[in-house]
Amino acid sequence: MEISQFCWTPNTGWETPPASARTANLVLVFAQAAYFRQPKCYQDLRRMFPTANILGCSTAGSIYGTTISDGDIIVTAVNFKKGHVRLVRAETGASGDLQTIAAALMTELAAADLRHAFVLSDGLSINGSDLARGLNSTGIPVTGGLAGDGTSFASTWVMANAPAAQNLVALIGFFGEIKVKSGCIAGWGEFGAERLITRSHGNVMYEIDHQPALTIYTKYLGQMAKDLPSSGLRFPLSIRTSEQEEPVIRTLLGIDPIAHSLTFAGDVPQGGLCRLMKTDVDTLIESSGTAADAAKPDTKDNPSLGIVVSCVGRRLVLGQLTEEELDIVRDRLGPKTTLSGFYSYGELAPFSNTVSCQLHNQTMTLTTLTE
Repeated sequence: MEISQFCWTPNTGWETPPASARTANLVLVFAQAAYFRQPKCYQDLRRMFPTANILGCSTAGSIYGTTISDGDIIVTAVNFKKGHVRLVRAETGASGDLQTIAAALMTELAAADLRHAFVLSDGLSINGSDLARGLNSTGIPVTGGLAGDGTSFASTWVMANAPAAQNLVALIGFFGEIKVKSGCIAGWGEFGAERLITRSHGNVMYEIDHQPALTIYTKYLGQMAKDLPSSGLRFPLSIRTSEQEEPVIRTLLGIDPIAHSLTFAGDVPQGGLCRLMKTDVDTLIESSGTAADAAKPDTKDNPSLGIVVSCVGRRLVLGQLTEEELDIVRDRLGPKTTLSGFYSYGELAPFSNTVSCQLHNQTMTLTTLTE
């Protein structure tokens, strides 16, 4: 397994990748740069990597080792020697059944030696919970994330063996002698009263305790409500369908002042229970280390790739200390692990004690691959 990284910057263009990277069979591309959305960006990459599967997305910050890039394009080229990869993709469309689409993609990847799948999806036009349900159709572990757009929430893009496009979901399957581990930790705590979701549909919440959802939410945010929806990233909701269920975190994506509703990145089921959440810097950083412990490769002797998908909400809370959560990940995983990834609008990974993929928000997820 050989790994190399390089970048594109607005001032200097593309760095020159090492000659050995030309035979890479997987190229990951993460960017918050406008050039990523132009067809020429993909054409450049295809010339550099004629035989690779190229997969990437727009971000709310791209990860290059232990640094975060906002204006560049970060490329990680991987050449698997013992395993192999395959990419599948589909357009979601406004009226498409995302669960069915995701299940069909998993079926397309199905093989006796399929070890894992990594997914990237449009981050605004989909219900991530439906995506997760479809990804669980074959019993194969899946991790990944929803594309981002900084704090603009205007448009998100996925590149999958073609120029970047909107309304797209893509999976890369890992086959053969590739060992995959993952970790998934949030580090947020609940506060305030637990409330009943009295009216919702899919990922849109209309009423909490029979009151307009937006009214309840803005009351908690106080002065920060004027900056919605971006300020909502600091105050996600803990959601559970019953008192017996393990809660998941849901991040606010949008508001409707006319309907007084809140739109989240995943399901907020009617009849479920919700509580506001908050955190602090130290807790977030330590939780990233815990996720790294869970994803640590079994051996430190072989090179490994660590794909980080962390939430844009964590970045807003951590501010200038955001790179410290990458530092602790590097410390726990060791120097032979190359870090790549992005800050997202939603994270997809199993809980540590299950195989079933879940949509998470405000969570640090890690996927490590080793031959």
